[in-house]
Amino acid sequence: MEYVPIVILIIGVVLAASCIKIVPQAQAYIVERLGAYQATWSVGFHWKWPIIDNVARKIVLKEQVIDFPPQPVITKDNVTMRIDTVIFFQITDPRLFTYGVENPLMAIENLTATTLRNIIGELELDQTLTSREIINTRMRSELDLATDPWGIKINRVELKDIIPPPAIKDSMEKQMKAERERRETILVAEGEKKSAILRAEGKKAALVLEAEAEKEAAILRAEAVKEATIREAEGKAEAIKAIQLANAEGIRYINESNPSNEAIQLKSLETFQKACDGQATKIIIPSDLQSVAGLVTGITEVAKK
Repeated sequence: MEYVPIVILIIGVVLAASCIKIVPQAQAYIVERLGAYQATWSVGFHWKWPIIDNVARKIVLKEQVIDFPPQPVITKDNVTMRIDTVIFFQITDPRLFTYGVENPLMAIENLTATTLRNIIGELELDQTLTSREIINTRMRSELDLATDPWGIKINRVELKDIIPPPAIKDSMEKQMKAERERRETILVAEGEKKSAILRAEGKKAALVLEAEAEKEAAILRAEAVKEATIREAEGKAEAIKAIQLANAEGIRYINESNPSNEAIQLKSLETFQKACDGQATKIIIPSDLQSVAGLVTGITEVAKK
């Protein structure tokens, strides 16, 4: 009997320890009292009464991912395919999640399958393959609305894979191959076209540069000829000017020397002598040299005046 208090003490410590509950981060505990919902415990230290209180369920509040197996669906143009979906969800109300539906994950899977079949049934094959974003948005909206009474929020829905029938897949691969070949042909043709245009533009630019070079060369040659002509004319003018100055200087000297008639006649004879040096083909000799001398004398007098 002396051990009875010790046993009672140990039982009391064990019961007290079992009544202490610590809820970890990102979790929530559903507590029932005598089978009825009592409270939702959040993070921290909690105390429950033994026997009458019970932790009915532990809920994870972190975002969770469900990868459902591929679901068979039929498109609007009667093509059967399989679509693999991924659901990202989070529990926002642990009480509704516990008491709202019997098996929430199975309910989400079935709801996802039926919603996906309804959406794909309104689309043709090509639209299904090119409208993933539209399908994801519609499914997230409809699933979020349907799971709201269960305390679940659907954050994202992604079509992981779309698996068409083998015959459709082969046809699509052939179509893709033909499309790639067509694009390749177009690219080659465009490349050849651009190459031909570049070659033509290069030839055109070369011809333009050559024509401009010839034009500039002709202008330079014309300017050189013009400058040479001007210099030649200036040289001739200077020569004529020098000759005229020399003639004028000679006449001035003659006038200053006051030549006699005999000298003038002698000069006339020298002039005729030069005219007869064999260079001229025709020589006209006045009949009266005296008249010639008189003519020279008259010119001299006019020059003196």
